[in-house]
Amino acid sequence: MDLRSELLKSIWYGFTALDLEKSGKVSKSQLKVLSHNLCTVLSIPHDPVALEEHFRDDDDGPVSSQGYMPYLNKYILDKVVEGSFNKENVDELCWTLTAKKNYQPDRSSSSILPEKDAFRLWCLFNFLSEDKYPLVMVPDEVEYLLKKICMAMSIEFNCVELEDFFSQDSVQHSGITVWIFLEMMNSGKVTRGIDKSIISMAIEEVYREIVGDVLKEGYLWKKGQLRRNWKERWFTLRPSNLSYYTGEDRKDCQGNIVLDGNCCVEECKPQSAEVEQKVLPDRDGKRCMFCLKTLSKTYEMSASDTKQRQEWTTAIQTAIRLHVEGKKSLHKDLKLKRREQREQREKRQQAKEEELQRLRALQEERERNLAELELLKEAQKQAQALMELDEQRRRQQHEQLQRALEVQLREAEEVSETAKKGEAKQRKKEEPLRILLHLPLCFQARVSMQAEMALKEEEAERQRKRIQELEEMQKRLEEALQQEIKARLDEEAFRYAQAGLLAEEEEKMKALMSLQEEQEEYIITTQREKQELKQEMEAKSRALEEAQRQLEEVRANRHRVDQDVVAAQRKLRQASTNVKHWNVQMNRLMRPIGPGEKRPSLGGSHSTFQIPTQRDPGLRLWGRSGSEDQDEESKENVNKRAGSDLEKRRSNASNGDMDIP
Repeated sequence: MDLRSELLKSIWYGFTALDLEKSGKVSKSQLKVLSHNLCTVLSIPHDPVALEEHFRDDDDGPVSSQGYMPYLNKYILDKVVEGSFNKENVDELCWTLTAKKNYQPDRSSSSILPEKDAFRLWCLFNFLSEDKYPLVMVPDEVEYLLKKICMAMSIEFNCVELEDFFSQDSVQHSGITVWIFLEMMNSGKVTRGIDKSIISMAIEEVYREIVGDVLKEGYLWKKGQLRRNWKERWFTLRPSNLSYYTGEDRKDCQGNIVLDGNCCVEECKPQSAEVEQKVLPDRDGKRCMFCLKTLSKTYEMSASDTKQRQEWTTAIQTAIRLHVEGKKSLHKDLKLKRREQREQREKRQQAKEEELQRLRALQEERERNLAELELLKEAQKQAQALMELDEQRRRQQHEQLQRALEVQLREAEEVSETAKKGEAKQRKKEEPLRILLHLPLCFQARVSMQAEMALKEEEAERQRKRIQELEEMQKRLEEALQQEIKARLDEEAFRYAQAGLLAEEEEKMKALMSLQEEQEEYIITTQREKQELKQEMEAKSRALEEAQRQLEEVRANRHRVDQDVVAAQRKLRQASTNVKHWNVQMNRLMRPIGPGEKRPSLGGSHSTFQIPTQRDPGLRLWGRSGSEDQDEESKENVNKRAGSDLEKRRSNASNGDMDIP
């Protein structure tokens, strides 16, 4: 998230606050005032000509956000220089515009937040909100911010009261706006029973940490560079520098340490376990020291305890790492990582839902197939029952037809027998003529009976053939039914096997997804460990190079010192020889002159004595080697010796003794 997007979030609130009718457009006069104020707080030279040219009075109606964006980008945001203005002033301007319209809390409530705290929460919301308009914050980011505030207040975050709020569908899908967030904070669900001063301090701490990019701040002891004394200072650590002040009000800045890739931090630890068990101070009475080394200086600092020292060293290493990686803000990087994790989690959740939907579809298809199979089995049973009924009915009809034919045959036989008996009797009684007269009639009846019998037999034959055809058809139907049953059973077996394969595939898919997640976590962990190992190796290599450079410097200094010591010893021997010579000469000069004794001339036996000048190597030795104490001591010895000798000579002279030279 760059500076332009951060500024656009605040300016968006200012633009929407001027849209009183909620039509998405703002009048030109209001936009002129907004543009002028933005140029003022952004330290940009105001161009009224361009403003009047862009917002001419002959244009139609008010201007929408799309119409204002070209002017905002070209004449304002493109001229912004990072570091030349205070972004908090821009936020305060936009907050002043939008709070009058949208932020109207219940002033009678005891849990209402002060205006300054509401402004800081608004800035935190803008920082953690999504990069899309209208600005909203996802529930995960809201929970993260509330946890940070509760941690700053040294209380445990309890989300039981907020579960109903977070579980709403509108919150889960659309997120929450800043005004709903401020209303929730003013309701006291999170800060119930906590003093307002503690809440304000916690919000300020989180605001400075997230928005102000403050990695850590607190009191430390710092050793001076010139006077080498220890003073307590308030330190503020950011990704680019480490500043220290006289107090925590941060009004009097005493120095600023620029952090880059050449910096490193080292802890001053005891040399052995005995020292550590005795809990001796590390140096100068400071127990928890650490050093921050730059290319030009080494800063010695001390924390109050070991935990604070570890926290400070870790925070400084984090700041150096961010500078090496080219990142300007820790929390921007953490926000991007949390967003990537949410996207990956949503993708995994979507993949799981798709997989579950696919499995549900397969399960539904399997259930449909089983239902169809059951219906087919039921239809088969019904068809078999209908066939049995039809077969039974056909058999009954065949039996009835057969019995009817048998009855007709018996009746025909009885009729024929009766006719035969009657004819026999009639033939006996009647005459041959009558027999001859009735012969055609009997013959006709017989012929008709035979014809009828032939028709009956043909009908019975047809019925027998029909029965045979029906029996063959029944056999074929039974065979087809058996084949269909066998095919259904095979299909059911195949479907059971397919269901088993699908279940096995589902288990393997779940195992594969779990293995994939483990692999992704392992890859992330490996990359993180690799990065940490690389950074540690780079730090150790830098420390090794620095130690080698310092060792070379120490060796060169030792060589120079050795040479200076040899020269000093040589000059000291020469100086001692000169001092002895001067003592002899002074003893000769300090001898008193007796009565009638002439003072020896300078050209006599002592003409070889010369008073040493400032160019004497012995004097130069004293000036160079810093042996003024030795010189003064030797002079005092000479003076004492000469004084004592002079006193002896005076006492001898007063006693009348005379020392002849």
